[in-house]
Amino acid sequence: MADLKPRALISVQERLRDQVAHALRAALISGELRPGVVYSAPALAADFGVSATPVREAMLDLAREGLVEAVRNKGFRVTELSERDLDEFTEIRALIEVPTVGRVTRTATREQLEALRPEAEAIVAAAREHDLIAYLEADRRFHLGLLGLAGNARLVETVGDLRKRSRLYGLTRLDQRGELVSSAEEHLELLDLMLAGDAEAAEECMSRHLGHVRSLWAAGLDAPEEEPVRLRAR
Repeated sequence: MADLKPRALISVQERLRDQVAHALRAALISGELRPGVVYSAPALAADFGVSATPVREAMLDLAREGLVEAVRNKGFRVTELSERDLDEFTEIRALIEVPTVGRVTRTATREQLEALRPEAEAIVAAAREHDLIAYLEADRRFHLGLLGLAGNARLVETVGDLRKRSRLYGLTRLDQRGELVSSAEEHLELLDLMLAGDAEAAEECMSRHLGHVRSLWAAGLDAPEEEPVRLRAR
């Protein structure tokens, strides 16, 4: 029987892969990695100070999420999204999330809803602290946790996939203008309406929130070019 790799070594490799993936997501959000540009794993690895293997593995993870696409013998191209793509993602999310919020308002217990408050508060705190990664992670946990109260795992999976594919563009500039805080506070407003049992108002708030998010995307796409990237393209 062939010798197996020590678990400690595998664990270290997995952690490095996760760390690189986290850094790449941060670069996507900040605009350091630009849509349409092809990046090679060796070049990115040199910037990160690691070997090409964890970078390539991390990029494959991002490819499965639809954030990048593999380009044979060259590297990975950051996925480009059009205004139409973003409109379609928003429409699908609204069709799913708005009525689901109304249904959850009518069926969830107060304890279940209150359990989401720490996440809603974490979103606001991250926006105020300009921690964009923490903002998006807390936002994902809140929305998917809320949808999870409907008891439909496929619904949560679908929205989770849409969220990955419709990451916020130009988030750094929007944060600098202070526009993320108002969007973040809508999560607390939504939760309070649901706790009050006002399903109609909660649906309206959710619809408005998705429209607000879409306007942030549009502002990001229309914004001037970011500062020159630090990561190297192929």
